Amino acid sequence: MSPFPVKPILIAHAWQNRKMITLYTDRRMINHKTPAGHPERPERLAALLDHWEKKGHKAAMRAGSFGEVTRPALSRIHSGDYLDDLEAESPRATDDRPIMLDPDTHMALGTLTAARLAAGAAVAAVDQVMKADANDRIAFCAVRPPGHHARVHSAMGFCIYSTIAVAAAHARDQLGLERILIVDFDVHHGNGTQEIFYDDNRVGFVSIHRHPFYPGTGKADESGRGRGAGFTWNAPLGASTSRTAYHSAFEKVLETAAEKMRPQLVLISAGFDAHRLDPVGGLNLETEDFGLITKALMNVANTHCGGRIVSLLEGGYNVDKLVESATLHIETLGCRPESLIKN
Repeated sequence: MSPFPVKPILIAHAWQNRKMITLYTDRRMINHKTPAGHPERPERLAALLDHWEKKGHKAAMRAGSFGEVTRPALSRIHSGDYLDDLEAESPRATDDRPIMLDPDTHMALGTLTAARLAAGAAVAAVDQVMKADANDRIAFCAVRPPGHHARVHSAMGFCIYSTIAVAAAHARDQLGLERILIVDFDVHHGNGTQEIFYDDNRVGFVSIHRHPFYPGTGKADESGRGRGAGFTWNAPLGASTSRTAYHSAFEKVLETAAEKMRPQLVLISAGFDAHRLDPVGGLNLETEDFGLITKALMNVANTHCGGRIVSLLEGGYNVDKLVESATLHIETLGCRPESLIKN
């Protein structure tokens, strides 16, 4: 039994008509090495994929096909100078001596390939869910490095490319979508995503996050600019926020954004570092809370866009709790291994 109330309007129908999930991942993303002791370490993705293989989740999902992102897709978001600099510096990077892009972000031998694969996965996932029939409209991208802090001209906060922004821009510019909703429940505010679409009324951005906290952005009055005024919704929460208060704030901001956007596609920055035991984030959520968050997002997608969801892994730095929470996320989205079906 949940310890807090949840509005029925946000969870109704979420479990009806189970969907087939497509998994986009590539173990080459594990080759993005970070310095010893760095929170965003290869074990995050390795442990997740190993668990899903062992427990049958991987077999219960369709494998998505994709390659590295194209330069034109990246250029919709990032400046040419920034992309050129990354490509020029990458050959000098080694695992023993990674290049520091910012105080938290490093480029090693396999980093740029991993980042290109992550963005390529996101673009392919958008193509799939927009073209698929009703039973194949959910995708999860198990990717690294994360992306939501990356800015137009620079890396930031473990992030090289703004992966979810690349996916949203592809949906907007190549597929012609006019109402895309990005929802970010990582414990850190997605400053890069917000900045990129701050003037855009075609891509709405919702973020629930700890504040004040890194990266310092995400106040409630940051709501967009110009044509994008009113299309950014921030729900900043203090470190002592209870689980009940968290869900109340999330329900309110999500409902407000969904009613205004009526999205044709829901993109999720799925960070699991709001878990109580995360060493970097430290809000008060438990693993089961991510199931309720996911149900609420499914209801929005089912109501407005035929269930079309692309979810991308962002943060989560307690490896065991990341595995637990991300597994519940995909199970709630509809991944049903044989062991769960039997039970």
